[in-house]
Amino acid sequence: MTAKIYVIHENEEWTEPLRKELEALGHPFETWHLDQGMIDLTKEPPQGIFYNRMSASSHTREHRYAPEFTGAVLDWLEAHGRIVLNTSRALKLEVSKVAQYTALESFEIETPKTMAAVGKNHIIDAAEAFNDAPFITKHNRAGKGLGVQLFENTDALKKYVEGPDFEEPIDGITLLQQYIQSPDSMITRCEFIGGRFFYAVEVDTSEGFELCPADACQIGDAFCPTTAQPKEKFKIIENFDDPIIHKYEAFLLANDIHFAGIEFIRDASGNLFTYDVNTNTNYNPDAERKAGKFGMKEIAKVLGELYEEQYS
Repeated sequence: MTAKIYVIHENEEWTEPLRKELEALGHPFETWHLDQGMIDLTKEPPQGIFYNRMSASSHTREHRYAPEFTGAVLDWLEAHGRIVLNTSRALKLEVSKVAQYTALESFEIETPKTMAAVGKNHIIDAAEAFNDAPFITKHNRAGKGLGVQLFENTDALKKYVEGPDFEEPIDGITLLQQYIQSPDSMITRCEFIGGRFFYAVEVDTSEGFELCPADACQIGDAFCPTTAQPKEKFKIIENFDDPIIHKYEAFLLANDIHFAGIEFIRDASGNLFTYDVNTNTNYNPDAERKAGKFGMKEIAKVLGELYEEQYS
């Protein structure tokens, strides 16, 4: 059987841009949609390069057990020494913000103060740690800003948790997190390809926290009511340079993460807080066209070069 590049995923729309770039390179490849399936543990996996693009938000597309099945497949591949990009360790961080934060802090990368709780009473009790300062909730296994809400105090949270609109996280773990207020409602997402910094994109969060850059998640540009000039939601920053990049690259290397987007926010004093690692990174096509930088093309290039190195 001919060795191939295999792309592990659960979302056809998000995978299509990479498919086009791989087709342009001409290397044999195959996509594995791992919402369902089976593996024979008595047999060896096929030869090839395996790129894991499994998403923490798969359950929102009715692919409830895709991460768990992907974990089983990655264990199988790694046990047989196959080359995996974004390994089982990367998957663990993709589906758990608790795992992300503890790993980031071990590299002296500051994250917002966070409490993790299971059970409504414990969620309410956890809010006491913020001493009536504003905080946000989010889901431990999330993606796309799932479960992100802002609360001014414990009483406001209690009404939500005990009310009909409470949103139960898919893994049961609710996070309560220090609210970091950006003076301009902007966050920064740093993209890494092959473990190295590629570019940083500025993201406008004034309309909310569902920040997936892919086409399927776009809600359009925001318009200022006074000037009627379009406000770009995603804008690639030219010549971005910050010491945090070196810490991020060391963090990715240590955790077997080859492709990722890492998001941070600065407060009014300029302090930087890292709050998300996305190992199923997508790219905004409008922002990339304006900047002349193309993430999926670069990913395909890395996969192709590794394939040629191993099998040509």
